[in-house]
Amino acid sequence: MSISRRIAAGIALAGTAALLVTGAVDATGIGDGGDGKGEIRVAVFNGWDEGIAASELWKHVLEEKGYDVELVYADPAAAYTGVANGEYDLTLDTWLPLTHAEYMKTYGDDLVDLGAWNDEAKLTIAVNEDAPIDSLTELAANADLFGNRLVGIEAGSGLVTVTQNDVIPGYGLEGMDFVTSSTPAMLTELKSATDAGKDIAVTLWRPHWAYNAFPIKDLEDPDGLLGDAEGIHTVTSSTFAEDFPEVNEWLSSFRMDNDTLYSLEDAMFNTGGSGDDYGPAVADWVTQNQEWVDKLTS
Repeated sequence: MSISRRIAAGIALAGTAALLVTGAVDATGIGDGGDGKGEIRVAVFNGWDEGIAASELWKHVLEEKGYDVELVYADPAAAYTGVANGEYDLTLDTWLPLTHAEYMKTYGDDLVDLGAWNDEAKLTIAVNEDAPIDSLTELAANADLFGNRLVGIEAGSGLVTVTQNDVIPGYGLEGMDFVTSSTPAMLTELKSATDAGKDIAVTLWRPHWAYNAFPIKDLEDPDGLLGDAEGIHTVTSSTFAEDFPEVNEWLSSFRMDNDTLYSLEDAMFNTGGSGDDYGPAVADWVTQNQEWVDKLTS
């Protein structure tokens, strides 16, 4: 091809690209005459399934209402930093008054707490249902039954921190190997042990779909070292109410009990999910619970 023909072709392609870009902008509503209501970026904590479920649910609901929603997975520290500086608009998985209190103390001046959408949250140490102990006071004396291991989740998480700082010294568990890696790794070990009929002790929390999926029970915490029941709060950036007043109102009124949350999590992570694409499972769940979902924005 000659140089002149290449230039002409380039001009033609550039013009086509410009039309495509213009069309894409108009289609999303960012350009004139569109129906889009703007983009909302939600920070989602890695491995925290209740937050993943709530975030995926709201992504579906808000996109049906004309918003563009991006879910950004991050560790809690990065998530709170991002919401505080406006990089993200909100996160749906703040546990208060204990688990994420330090983050709220650090970034609270630049965050807005919309309140708890679930008030049945609890940090736990769980074991297989047929384990011969029922209390954390019995775990140290029976550590050998559990391979002298307590299986944790992500290092730096609130659950791991309270386990290291309070539960282990408080119940004399220093002789156990506290293994921390990730929530998926913990759940894999939990499944393998319960399938094989072996004793296992793990850090866990309610609400979580594992309580429906595996034969497990919580060890009693008579000294209250794991803390009382907490609320799961929606926390937004300082400008969110001004930027998205309609959504701010919906999220301020959002409530979801454990049974409803378990149902959604089960559909996403057990029966209907496919890899990390939860959209189809969430859409099916919404169809089956349409009356409840409609109330979220009414």
